[in-house]
Amino acid sequence: MPSIYDLKPRFQSFLRPPVRRLAGWGVSANHVTITAVALSLLMGGLIALNSTAKWPLLLMPIALFIRMALNAIDGMLAREHGMKSALGAILNETGDVLSDAALYLPMALVPGMHSFWVVMVVVLAILSEMTGVVAVQIGAARRYDGPMGKSDRAFVFGLLALLLGMGIHPAHWADGVMVMMVVLLGVTIINRARRALEEIA
Repeated sequence: MPSIYDLKPRFQSFLRPPVRRLAGWGVSANHVTITAVALSLLMGGLIALNSTAKWPLLLMPIALFIRMALNAIDGMLAREHGMKSALGAILNETGDVLSDAALYLPMALVPGMHSFWVVMVVVLAILSEMTGVVAVQIGAARRYDGPMGKSDRAFVFGLLALLLGMGIHPAHWADGVMVMMVVLLGVTIINRARRALEEIA
C-alpha cells in the first residue's frame, strides 16, 4: 500500500546540501536525533499545559515537519557521512517511539478528543515500530511498510491539529479519524510482519 514514506528519497535529495554543511560543522547524527526528541517533548508539553488553547495546535504541523526533517537528516548523516553507531541505532528507534508518545498523547487532553482512541493510536503506533524492528531479529531488513507509518501519522495528526487550532469543533469527525488510524495501523502491523516473513522465506 502507498505511504508518504515513499516520498523520502525526493525529500532526502532536497536535504542533502544542508546535511553536508552540518557534517562539515561537526554535527553528529546523534545530536540531531536528540534534538528531534527534545522538540517533540517541548511541543507535547505545550499542548498538555495549554490543552484548551488553540495556538499550540497551530504550532503542531510546523513541529511535525521539522521533526520529519530532523529524522531524515540524522539517517543521512549516519549513512552518508560515516556516523553509524550502536548508540545511534538505539537512540533512533527509542527516540521515534518516545517522540510519537510525547507529541500525540497530549492530544487526548484537547477538548472534544476522546482519550481512548488517542491512546489506542499511540499504542498501535509503538507496536508497528516494534514489528519493524523485530524483522531485523529474524534476519529480514527493518520494515517501514505502510499504510500508516511514521510520516503518515505525522501528516494525519498535523492536519487534525491544524483543523482544531482553526476552531473547527471535533464533534464526531475526530473520532472517525482516530478509528481510521487504528484500522490502518492494524494493517501496517500485519504488512510489516508478513513482508518480513516473506523476505526470510
